[in-house]
Amino acid sequence: MVVEVESFFGVYMLYCTNPKFKGRIYIGFTVNPERRIGQHNAGRHRGGAKRTSGRGPWEMVLIIHGFPSDIAALRFEWAWQHPHSSRRLSHISRRSRKESSLQFHWRVVSNMLRVPPWSRLPLTARWLQQQYKMDFEPNLQPPLHVPIAFGSVRAKKQPQPNQSVEGVEEENGTERCLLCRRPVKSAEKLTCFHPSCGMTSHLICLAKHFLKTEPSHLLPVEGECPSCHHSVLWGSLICHKKGCYRDLEEIATSSSQNRPLKKKKRTKISNVFRPKPEAVQHNFCPKVAVVKHLP
Repeated sequence: MVVEVESFFGVYMLYCTNPKFKGRIYIGFTVNPERRIGQHNAGRHRGGAKRTSGRGPWEMVLIIHGFPSDIAALRFEWAWQHPHSSRRLSHISRRSRKESSLQFHWRVVSNMLRVPPWSRLPLTARWLQQQYKMDFEPNLQPPLHVPIAFGSVRAKKQPQPNQSVEGVEEENGTERCLLCRRPVKSAEKLTCFHPSCGMTSHLICLAKHFLKTEPSHLLPVEGECPSCHHSVLWGSLICHKKGCYRDLEEIATSSSQNRPLKKKKRTKISNVFRPKPEAVQHNFCPKVAVVKHLP
């Protein structure tokens, strides 16, 4: 089953299967994984990279997605490519002689998911090829809000919001923020996605509410809805705001099984358990940035 993701920004790892260059790794950024792997294997004249041209075939084995923008993903890509030049990854030791290139790049990205700002983003680590799958070391487990997924992923065009409805809401101005009690405009409104909850608030007000226990941070990870008191991921709320509903219906129906934040256990997520093809992990869903030169 292929999972479809709206507003896709991902950083991938390629593995070379050519006997002459076998084991070589390439790190890149894409907004369309299916198209990008085809470009790499077709050669530089078809849009592939200089370092991969003429050295294929290549397999896309791992992709990290859920970035809020192309800029955030490109910064992640650069750090993954140059870990010893990044001030955030100065603690990572250089590759040992016994360590393969695949093992080294996996160790690097395992560390990256644990350091800010990337540890605060609602990312997903997705293995595209099961035979290359590697486990996280016990001391390099990613944050609980970063799921581990398996299977193919496809970029999906995000549907445009209904501008007329938003305009009517702004004119009426009847909705008020649950936290500050001031009127809420559509552009700055967040709502809870649980069916029984009617919470409406300013984006900034809810972010401050979530960050009460973490005042030194700017970006929330998760928190308790001030109305229904369910634990919700910040990325899921942004998904709901942007219209990227994905598997939020599944979350809502299972809300009765909600657990306290500190007692939440990590589970590996597989497409086998997703009943709908559009269902994916909780990710940040920003507006689509149309940039023609992106790979």
